[in-house]
Amino acid sequence: MARSAAPEWHLVGFIEHLDRWAALESPNQDRRLVVAQWVIARHDDPYAGVRREPGFDNLWFGRIPGTRDAANTVVTCSYFVEESTNTVTCNSIASLSLPA
Repeated sequence: MARSAAPEWHLVGFIEHLDRWAALESPNQDRRLVVAQWVIARHDDPYAGVRREPGFDNLWFGRIPGTRDAANTVVTCSYFVEESTNTVTCNSIASLSLPA
């Protein structure tokens, strides 16, 4: 029996949130590239490296690896996953300060 292919996920709103984050934060090119590559990877597996937020239907959240900077901030992303339509809709991309 042939294995079924992984679902094709449709990303919605990520470019707008990425642009908004970049305009607000003015990240360097390396950090911007890391975040963009992470966003693109959501197309293959939206569940990789994130966790479901308790109390919210289909809301997932995670820190983006490789984005910690000298000011001890990391970039995070939250999004909704709708399995019935294979849609991943961005809710937020933001830099957050880590505790000291």
